[in-house]
Amino acid sequence: MKTLARVSGELRLDVAGAATQRSVLDALEAGFPMLRGTIRDQATQRRRPFVRFFACERDLSHESPDTPLPEPVATGAEPLLVVGAMAGG
Repeated sequence: MKTLARVSGELRLDVAGAATQRSVLDALEAGFPMLRGTIRDQATQRRRPFVRFFACERDLSHESPDTPLPEPVATGAEPLLVVGAMAGG
């Protein structure tokens, strides 16, 4: 995703309202439109099967996209990691 977005390192995003997976992805896709459809389906807004979300040593992938993110993520002290999962052996 970093290659597609033409960035290196971590990104800092300004999120309007509560920090949730949905608001973070909305801000990410607004700033980097080339990522639309890569992390979540454009029609359903559901997470792609091989994309995982991690924060504060927890897998947040199956939480509701509108659940508030942990406070350290909301304040910028900890990152929200969007990771492409590997399949197979």
